[in-house]
Amino acid sequence: MIVEVFLGALFVFGTVALTLASYFLMRLIMGGEAEGHEKELASSVIFRISALHGLILALVFAQEMVEYQQLKYEMATEAGAIADIFFDAERYGEAFKAPIQQAMSAYAAEVIDGEWQSLGDNGRLSAKAWVHWDHAYQQVLNLDPADKRQESLRGQMLERLHDISQSRTKRESNVADQIDSIFWFAALSGVIFIALAYYAYPPVRRNLLLLCLFGAYTGIILFLIYAFSNPYRPPAALAPGPLERVQQQITAATPATGG
Repeated sequence: MIVEVFLGALFVFGTVALTLASYFLMRLIMGGEAEGHEKELASSVIFRISALHGLILALVFAQEMVEYQQLKYEMATEAGAIADIFFDAERYGEAFKAPIQQAMSAYAAEVIDGEWQSLGDNGRLSAKAWVHWDHAYQQVLNLDPADKRQESLRGQMLERLHDISQSRTKRESNVADQIDSIFWFAALSGVIFIALAYYAYPPVRRNLLLLCLFGAYTGIILFLIYAFSNPYRPPAALAPGPLERVQQQITAATPATGG
C-alpha cells in the first residue's frame, strides 16, 4: 500500500511540477505581461488543446477500464468452467472421475499460485498450467460414452475446456496489449502545451492554484490509466478471487467424492 501511495503521489506531484515548469518557462521566454489580444488567442489555444487532450485521456481510460472489467468476466467464466468440469466428471461415473478431477484441481492451483505471478513478472502464461489443462483434455477425449447421458456430459466437458483455453489466451493478450509509449508522449505533451498557453495570465496565487489543480487532476487520471494497464501488478492488481473460491469448493468436495 505504501508503494502504491508513493507512486500515486509521484504522478500527481510530477504532473503539477511539469505544469508549473512549463508555465514559468513560457513566461520567461515571452517576457512582460500579455496584451488583450494575446490573452484571447491563448484562451482559444487552451480550449482547443484541452479538448483534444481530454478526449485522448477519456478514450484511453475507458479502454483500460473495459479491458479490466473484461478480465474479471473472463476469470469468472473460467472459474465456472473449472467447477463444471470437476463436478461433471463425478456425474459421468465413479470409475472415470479421478484423473479429470485431479487435473482440474492441479490446474486451478497452478493458475493461482504460479501463473498469476508469472503474468505480473513477465506477461507469460504458466507452461505447467497448460500441461494440467492438456491432461484433463486428453482424459475427456478418451472417454467412451456408454449412453446419451455420458455422451452429453462428455460434450459439455469438452466445451468447457475450450472455454478455459480461450480465457487463458485472452488473459495473456491483455498483458501484451499494454499502453504504447506514444500515448504517454501525447498525454505529457498535452500537459506541457496547455501550461505553455497559460503564460498570458500573471503568476498570482489564485492562478497558480488553478494550474496546480489542473496538473494534479491530470496526474490522477494518468495514474489510474497506468494502474489499470497491467491488472496483474500493483497498484490495481486483480486478485484471482473466483478461482480461489472454486479451489476451495474443489478441496471441500474432494473427500466426499473420493478424489
